[in-house]
Amino acid sequence: MVSDLAGWARELVVVAGYAGIFLAMVVENVFPPIPSEIVLPLAGFETARGELGFVGVVIAATLGSVTGALILYWLGRYGGRPAVARWGKILRVTDRELEVSEGWFGRWGTWVVLGARVVPLARSVVSIPAGMMRMPLGRFVLLTTLGSLVWNVLLIGAGHQLGDNWERVAELVGRYSDLVLLAAVVGVIGAGIWLFRRRGPGASDGPSEGRGDG
Repeated sequence: MVSDLAGWARELVVVAGYAGIFLAMVVENVFPPIPSEIVLPLAGFETARGELGFVGVVIAATLGSVTGALILYWLGRYGGRPAVARWGKILRVTDRELEVSEGWFGRWGTWVVLGARVVPLARSVVSIPAGMMRMPLGRFVLLTTLGSLVWNVLLIGAGHQLGDNWERVAELVGRYSDLVLLAAVVGVIGAGIWLFRRRGPGASDGPSEGRGDG
């Protein structure tokens, strides 16, 4: 399966360049079975070969990530659970995953969007409850962009460094996904504590905020 996806990613990235990377990342966010763990390291390999520029690849990948996340955000915001129930099989989102991600918002507030962007699968799912809970659009875009930027730079940089062995990145991400998840959770908790101390005990950053359009 990985080899098939690698072949598809190679064709898209090599033939279409920055546009292909953008499209691949849009699709990767909406349809999680197409992993960025393959697309981004390959793009990094292309930068090592001098076929693409590193900064251009990062920009294209990040724009694609944010665009894909916005599609799911709007689906959650205007479609709600009925839309998820209807399109869940195509989007590969289950009711259980949606409930878990909603629990993240209840525990850590909107900062969970930032942490989830560096966790495989969760990086896509989290956009739907963000829309359902009407998270302010500006905050969603900001946190999604920051989280996506970190993830993209890491994987593109890894592909650049590994060169011909760029496919090993997907294996390493899968092997250490639990550690990545733990680090993300710790980071989100730390960010929440910092925000709480900065704004004071009377401030709130939970899902009840921002019922407006942001």
